[in-house]
Amino acid sequence: MKDTLTVGLSAMRSIVIDTPRTIDFLGEALRVYATPELVRDFEIACRDFLLGHTDAGEDSVGTGISVSHGGATLRGMGVSITVTVAKIEGRLVTFDLLAKDDVEEISRGSHSRFVVDVEKLRSKVAAKAAKVGAA
Repeated sequence: MKDTLTVGLSAMRSIVIDTPRTIDFLGEALRVYATPELVRDFEIACRDFLLGHTDAGEDSVGTGISVSHGGATLRGMGVSITVTVAKIEGRLVTFDLLAKDDVEEISRGSHSRFVVDVEKLRSKVAAKAAKVGAA
């Protein structure tokens, strides 16, 4: 991980709520931003941000997330997602999260990611898969 990553750095991403990001179980008139998609958008924003501060062969994996989701964002509305580095503990990076739609704040929370060496992770996963295959 590069030393360019510091507490307080932030990034903003804008998205438009398309149909795949909405719930469908309340009917077409209530197609609003689904919480699992909001979580996914937060994770992607944090990972993409971290990739700008990792060395070759590194990536990151999510280790925890906690969000509120208090606003109904309609299909077609814009959302701005802001991620801010709140804490760095070795390879563990914690972000403060904020999402606002065209009208109001819709979400706040925190997300932690661990910067990994991809080849080391690949070896660990292969070893675990071999154990499962042997069972």
